[in-house]
Amino acid sequence: MSIPRWRKRRTNSGGPMALTLEDIEFLRGDRARDMLAAYADCDLTDANTLQLLTRLRASLTPREASAVLQTLQLREKATTKFPRYGSSMLFTDDALQQASGPAARRYRARLFGARSVLDLCCGIGSDTLAFAAAGSQALGLEIDPVRIAIARHNAEAMNLDARFEVADVRASIPAGYDCIFFDPSRRDERGRRIRDVERQLPPLSLVKEWRADEICVKLSPAVDRRQLESYGGCLEFISVAGDLSEALLWTRRPCAPPLATKLVDGAAYHLNHRAGEPAAIAPPKSWLVEPDPAVLRAGLVQRLAQDLNATMLDDSIAYLSADERIETPWARYWAILDWMPFQLKRLRRYLAERGVNKVTVKKRGFPMPPEQLKRQLRLKKGSESRVLVMTRHRGQPIAIICREPSFG
Repeated sequence: MSIPRWRKRRTNSGGPMALTLEDIEFLRGDRARDMLAAYADCDLTDANTLQLLTRLRASLTPREASAVLQTLQLREKATTKFPRYGSSMLFTDDALQQASGPAARRYRARLFGARSVLDLCCGIGSDTLAFAAAGSQALGLEIDPVRIAIARHNAEAMNLDARFEVADVRASIPAGYDCIFFDPSRRDERGRRIRDVERQLPPLSLVKEWRADEICVKLSPAVDRRQLESYGGCLEFISVAGDLSEALLWTRRPCAPPLATKLVDGAAYHLNHRAGEPAAIAPPKSWLVEPDPAVLRAGLVQRLAQDLNATMLDDSIAYLSADERIETPWARYWAILDWMPFQLKRLRRYLAERGVNKVTVKKRGFPMPPEQLKRQLRLKKGSESRVLVMTRHRGQPIAIICREPSFG
């Protein structure tokens, strides 16, 4: 079976080493394990790479040394996505980049439950293994035999019962599975992002041919929602501790407007559309409210304004303002000290009179880059710090001066 371009590994000089099945066999052997253990805590910065490679080549062939070094580097990168088992797993660079973090993997696995799951384009097996850990009967299919070998190794490293097979999902897929999870590649052979869902590899349209009680597709959170109109179902935008992580298209669910989900501290919060009056536009109040990015992508700013008794600053700006702070997982609050129409000299004088010599600049709908604004403010004397929120009110640029947030 030939490997199509979307699964061919990069071989350009200076890029990641293209692993072969022989490389995987070596990395699973005793010599490689001993080396990986011996150098697990070494300095992997660029400045030390040549010296480390030279030391490895004293005991290994050049290719073996490169495979060990690359594995050490990828394991170091994997600590946030695979905090428990990453030090014993194998990876490829692009597959590690596409893998979800642990919170998103566990969340999807809980939704599928203890049912049979078919993981299509499973890569190095991270989602298949999450399904297995949640009690599912999980089978991962992938066209690249190297990734399948890595996935099987990772299943052993995590002591999980999951199966992996080399297969081209464009041809056919096994029948009889309750759930299908599909994670197409969103980068081309040169590593460039693919925005069009029908140019993803394989294309999204394949899901229309598949049959299962539940079908979930992992997409970029920047997906063009207009491209998904013919698929029906429900689109869910996932935020992990405030960082927009991914989008999930659930094609077997009833058609509904997009949903926002936030995963934080083991909990999952959901926000969906609800009919109501649009929020009024008003000047800044006591608090600036910054919605979670999943709220923005799901088009739920108005819903959040209803819940928080908040108003908008501008009909095209996703900042809200409120008289009181209502605790919510869906927003960050900034205490407003003052605000003014933006005039550089006036803002400079205002900050200087209050001894402000350090500012953090946030902006939406304001043309000047933050670093340029900082230079033009020419803040020198003083010991105070502020957060400057540069945005618009009723179409006009304004500066909102906020207190630095306190923690603990």
